[in-house]
Amino acid sequence: MTGKHHLKRVAAPRSWPIAKKTSKWVAKPSPGPHSEEYGMPLIIVLRDMLHLADKAKEIRQILHEGKVLVDGKVRKDHRFPVGLFDVISIPELNANYRVMIGQDGKFKLVPIADAGMKLLKIVNKTMVSGGKIQLGFHDGTTMLASNDYHTKDSVVLKVPEKSIDQHLKYEVGSMAFVIDGKHAGTLGKIKDIRVIKSTTPNRVTISTPQGDFDTVEKYVVVVGKDAPAVDLGVKA
Repeated sequence: MTGKHHLKRVAAPRSWPIAKKTSKWVAKPSPGPHSEEYGMPLIIVLRDMLHLADKAKEIRQILHEGKVLVDGKVRKDHRFPVGLFDVISIPELNANYRVMIGQDGKFKLVPIADAGMKLLKIVNKTMVSGGKIQLGFHDGTTMLASNDYHTKDSVVLKVPEKSIDQHLKYEVGSMAFVIDGKHAGTLGKIKDIRVIKSTTPNRVTISTPQGDFDTVEKYVVVVGKDAPAVDLGVKA
C-alpha cells in the first residue's frame, strides 16, 4: 500500500461520506473530472454509499463487467472521480442517482428517474483556435459553444451526447443551489448580487421561505428559473 493510489482516511476531504476510524487508507481519485476537493473515487459511491459490496475486489469486479455508468458512459476504474451533479446509473438495478451536497457539506445520492440530463456550471470561457468559444465547466470538462453563454451561468446537458438542452442565466430571480459554506445544500432564489471591487469575493443574497442569507458567489450554482431544471431532491 502506497500513497500513489491511496490517501489516509483521516486526511480525506470532509465532503466524502466515509467513516474516519475504520481502515487506515482510502482510494485516491484518478486524474480526470473534478478536483479532489469536489470529487471522490467511484468506489466510495458503490461501496460506502450504495453498499453494493463490502470489499474493493468485489466493486472492481462489478465495474469490470460494465454494470455502472457515469453520465451515460460505462466506467471501469474504481478510482474514477465523480462529484457534484454527476449522474450514476446501474441499469441492472434500474437505478439512477444524482450526486448532491447535503446540508452537512457531505456528498449524498438523490434517486432520479431521468438519467439523461446533467447540470453544469460554467466556470470559465475562452476563445480558441479559429475564433471559437470554449466553455469550461465545474467538473473540468469543456465544450465549444456560441458566445451567448457567460461564466457563472449554468447549462443542462444531455448525456452521454453532451448537447446543451437549456441555458440557465446567472441573474437576480434565478433559482440557485449553494454547494459550500454554512448554507451548503440550500435551495433558493437569487435576490441580490453584489460585485465588490477588491480582493474580497462577491456576495450573493439568497431568498428562501425560511429567510434570506448571504453567501460567497463561488458557492452559488444556478439550477433553474422558477424551479430546478433537473431533479435535485431538494425543496426551496
